[in-house]
Amino acid sequence: MTGGAAGRLGPRVTHPGRHRTPIDGTHAPLDLRCYLVTSGTGRRTVEVAAAAAAAGAGVVQVRAKEATAAGLLDLTCAVAEAVHAARPATRVLVDDRADVAFAAHARGAAVHGVHLGQDDLPVTEARALLGPDAVIGLTTGTPDLVRAAERLRGVIDYVGAGPFRPTPTKDSGRDPIGVDGYHGLVAATSLPVVAIGGVEPEDVPALARTGVAGVALVRAIMDAADPGAVVGEVLAGFR
Repeated sequence: MTGGAAGRLGPRVTHPGRHRTPIDGTHAPLDLRCYLVTSGTGRRTVEVAAAAAAAGAGVVQVRAKEATAAGLLDLTCAVAEAVHAARPATRVLVDDRADVAFAAHARGAAVHGVHLGQDDLPVTEARALLGPDAVIGLTTGTPDLVRAAERLRGVIDYVGAGPFRPTPTKDSGRDPIGVDGYHGLVAATSLPVVAIGGVEPEDVPALARTGVAGVALVRAIMDAADPGAVVGEVLAGFR
């Protein structure tokens, strides 16, 4: 999106901790501490996303690798509606597909941006498509990838770094980072770093001490009997 109100997916942070204006007109920083990555495409996906947002999750990323573009668009719009109703300050991002984020926003959904992998649409093109107010994250996981992401600081808002430990959710081909590995990754960039990959709530206090801005969880929240309680535990780990 390049012009006009319809050309902005917002809001965006250009510096960690800087305040920005969410779509509902309130003021809140981008809160990466508890970052939900969804799984599945059914009603439970929507319900868990809303429950996580209501409990304070700052970001919900809609991920459905096997869905068609049309299916992902419908799911994104449903998640965005439910999340916005539960907690308007929670940002909704789309995994991989900047085009789907664009289309969802064009439908009027409360979608704020995209999270891109190394082989997805390049972040500069995604920024040109989605506009200056979109939230854009980039997957990393090695010192070289983090340093390369740092050179894109004016384009992206944060980096995801994983895997923390081996996980069946996604095979990145990279070695697990472990708690100790995050110290070096955090030191290599001024961008906020989000740890991902098999993170459990009990891992959060140790990860928080490395300087990461947040943790991304999939199964720990999606499979929980009480997703809100898991979110609360994660947030407590950063206090």
